Amino acid sequence: MKDLGLPVARGLGLIFDLDGVVVDSMPMHTLAWLRYLEQLGIPGKDIAAHMHGRRNDEIVREFMGPDAPDQVIAEHGAAKERLFREMIGANLVHSLVPSVADFLTRTKGLPVALATNAEPANVDFVLDGTNLRRWFQVIADGSQVRHAKPAPDIYLAAGARLGVDPRNCIVFEDSPAGIAAARAAGMRVVGILSHAKALEHVDLSVSDFLDPELEKWLASEPLR
Repeated sequence: MKDLGLPVARGLGLIFDLDGVVVDSMPMHTLAWLRYLEQLGIPGKDIAAHMHGRRNDEIVREFMGPDAPDQVIAEHGAAKERLFREMIGANLVHSLVPSVADFLTRTKGLPVALATNAEPANVDFVLDGTNLRRWFQVIADGSQVRHAKPAPDIYLAAGARLGVDPRNCIVFEDSPAGIAAARAAGMRVVGILSHAKALEHVDLSVSDFLDPELEKWLASEPLR
């Protein structure tokens, strides 16, 4: 029987971002932010430039002001995410990044983690709604670290929990903030071009998980 596993050197670990890497959710996040801010009477025309790769508390504070109480910030962030989940709803499975589900099935036996700035409720919604949770031995979200991306905290935490040295972790990212976080953690980076024509400071860029260059590159990466 043909071995359908990924050609990855034994000892390497794979770490995936969520939004833009597992699920192509950024357009719906943008629309949800616009609608939510409109309800508050706050102009949100530049929201796309503020949100990509960042944690909700940071985004909300930009609109609410630096003196807004933490509880108010958290409530607004949670309300926006409820709106996002309602809006993407039945289209969730159809919003997965092309072939990511098949790619994850081929990681069986490899150390695999999810590391995201997303809120826990969104992580649960996506992983349970798409039946992908089973492929991740470690799930690290933005609530578990003090500093969000572009700080390296989330990736260092995921690598440590996988038991893989940072230099032997390969991160899949789509945002400059996430790439900066992975680089600061000393990890290798594959850029997923979900919403960008090019990404800087990555080892490889691919349009999605169907790109044949991805498998070739993984097969060539050594344990360090």
